[in-house]
Amino acid sequence: MIYINDLPQTVSTHADPILFADDTSIIVTSTKSCEFKHSLQENIINVNRWFKSNSLLLNMDKTHYLQFFTKTDQKGDLETHYEDNQITAVNTINFLGLIIDSTLSWKQHIDSILPRLNRACFAIRQVKPYMALEALKMIYFSYFHSIMTYGIIFWGNSVHSQYIFKIQKRVIRLIANLGIRDSCHGAFKKLGILPLYSQYLYALPCL
Repeated sequence: MIYINDLPQTVSTHADPILFADDTSIIVTSTKSCEFKHSLQENIINVNRWFKSNSLLLNMDKTHYLQFFTKTDQKGDLETHYEDNQITAVNTINFLGLIIDSTLSWKQHIDSILPRLNRACFAIRQVKPYMALEALKMIYFSYFHSIMTYGIIFWGNSVHSQYIFKIQKRVIRLIANLGIRDSCHGAFKKLGILPLYSQYLYALPCL
């Protein structure tokens, strides 16, 4: 981290570097297409120059280009090059455990954690006959809640989060000994567990 601490200084205007340990990302923004293309290529050249000056090489297998756009905007046809190599354009990318897609719908990320939450639900079902209520709550928070809340501040408002909420309600009914059609509204309060959407609001920073 000390070795690369001056890397952000090579990034020009209209771009923001994001460094987390050895993971580096550069966000380039502009309202003008020509200015955006120029800034994108300029920053690649500057970063390349810094790499060479510090006897480093860019790993092309781990370097990708992701363009963000809205559902009404057309995706720009941009080709990004690093020396003689074209940087691969992708529609999704895994960033610190979050799968980010080009429209920020979070569908792919939510789809990726649904199987993990289902496995956690199955595990709680298997151990329930042998555990007291407090032990089940401890398992819930360590095995289910930790997965559900990771990055929730980003994807919690997505329309696709409803599928996660369905699994959460299934787990709460299981812990509270409710039927599959019973309301679990009171069970959330009794167990001291926030529903998904309340957990999302709780995670939001205070303004």
